[in-house]
Amino acid sequence: MLDYTISSGNIFQDLGFANAEEKLAKVKLASVIADILEQQQITPQQAAQLLELEIEKVNNLNNGILKDFTIDNLLTYLIKLGQNIEIMVTNQQSEKSQPKINVVYEKIA
Repeated sequence: MLDYTISSGNIFQDLGFANAEEKLAKVKLASVIADILEQQQITPQQAAQLLELEIEKVNNLNNGILKDFTIDNLLTYLIKLGQNIEIMVTNQQSEKSQPKINVVYEKIA
């Protein structure tokens, strides 16, 4: 008998959360934002001004506390940080597969 479960690749789905794909996409987008802030050496105070957020919300964003953020918010912040966003819609692979949201981030050195 197995002592472990193989992950689906989405922890929210594995734990039975509703809207698991959206939750994972938000985490990935927030992670990209945090990476950009770090790479560009933007302080939380500067980020608050740039993103038009209270410092507490910037801290929540950096700490993965995302209940007050929508995907739309996160995409808007990426634009404010000078990022291009591409949205690609594709057909589901098969009837057995679940539709998913995939976030891909290309770091430019």
